[in-house]
Amino acid sequence: MQTLLGTLPAATRQHRSTFLSLQAQRPWRRTGMKPPAPAAVGLLLALALLALIHLPPPPACSPLPLPASSPPGPPREVVAPLSGGQAHRKRLPMPLTHLQQEQAPGRSRRRRGVERDTPPWLSADDLQKMRLLSSGQVVSKTRVPAHGQIMRVGLRAMGDAKGDAKGDAKGDVTPASPEGDCQDGRCGLIKRPGDLYEVLAFHLDRVLGLNRSLPAVARRFTSRLLPYSYTDGALRPIIWWAPDLQHLEDANNDQNSCALGWLQYQEMLQPHRPTLVAGDAPCSSIPHSEWSRLALFDFLLQVHDRLDRYCCGFQPDPSEPCVEEMLHEKCRNPAELVLVHILVRRSAPSRLVFIDNAGRPQHPEEKLNFRLLQGIDSFPAAAVATLRSGRLQSLLLESLRLDRELWESQGGAEGLRPLLRTIDRRARVLLRHIRQHNLTLFEDSPR
Repeated sequence: MQTLLGTLPAATRQHRSTFLSLQAQRPWRRTGMKPPAPAAVGLLLALALLALIHLPPPPACSPLPLPASSPPGPPREVVAPLSGGQAHRKRLPMPLTHLQQEQAPGRSRRRRGVERDTPPWLSADDLQKMRLLSSGQVVSKTRVPAHGQIMRVGLRAMGDAKGDAKGDAKGDVTPASPEGDCQDGRCGLIKRPGDLYEVLAFHLDRVLGLNRSLPAVARRFTSRLLPYSYTDGALRPIIWWAPDLQHLEDANNDQNSCALGWLQYQEMLQPHRPTLVAGDAPCSSIPHSEWSRLALFDFLLQVHDRLDRYCCGFQPDPSEPCVEEMLHEKCRNPAELVLVHILVRRSAPSRLVFIDNAGRPQHPEEKLNFRLLQGIDSFPAAAVATLRSGRLQSLLLESLRLDRELWESQGGAEGLRPLLRTIDRRARVLLRHIRQHNLTLFEDSPR
């Protein structure tokens, strides 16, 4: 039309434009309405845009709900050392941001590191300690004797009148008394990056209903009170420090509450042996059921350091500490074998405390250490029921999702599944052992 108009004389073009303008106005005249004013058109457009802005966002298509994450930003480079061997670096997509969850009407803000929607196997006390470990401000530090790569730190919870609301930020307060903080239950042990498996072990303990491990979370530290090796961005486990762990006064054996040799231990497990009065023999106040829990837990994680620190139950590789320290040679003389890390709390002397639970995630299945089960003739019914349910992996994922730092560093569910499948296979081996030896189950005592 514009092309045709351009070929007409100027006067004719003027008449033609007037005609078209009148034609455009005729529908309004037929209906008795006035043409819309420009201001009205603008108002309608503004209302339409406002409605589009307030439309709800489309639902996310993630197959697994991810934990609350840090504010939006570029992807972080993380290290995934849990699976053992050479740690590898990879780029992970940022998980769903938690800002929409926090700002949505009717929803309360979530605390950093630990979600409010928690599974039933984690108690209120567990959650409180996990929050302290994941976000408490570092206010003191102490080296642990004979453990050069472990640091004990005092922590102040966010909002504590003595602390700083910025948590573990660089604005640290004046260091407090380390002993005072630890006696109040506000201390944690920062361990090596290679010990991250301890966090998974804590969740396994709770999922199985054993409740003998100390709370543990994964965390990156930035406090200026700590050496650079602790603040270089590496993810480390931090374990809650139990203030009343009972230690022997012997400096060479202070990692035990009682001195117990392998032969004494096996004799104590004999079903015909009468129950001893506390004090009649080392560790006699610890009932058989406690050793059953420990054996089950250590077998699934392949923790050798407690019941078989000499690696007598399998053929170790030359790189194993038990070989390098020439401990394996003592297997020829059972009288020389002792148990290590057998600890109780003064407040509960009949309950074992499981520490140093890193275990061996990559221990080969053909070398599983059945010596850990030797002498054990019964197991906790609730834990065995969970192993039989076929839901062990899904329950562990539900629990591990609460630890945001660990979850993201391992690549979420897909990154953790190889480890969980390993534990699940060991569980099936344990169940077969229980069937083949016709072992009994016992009901658990209240928590």
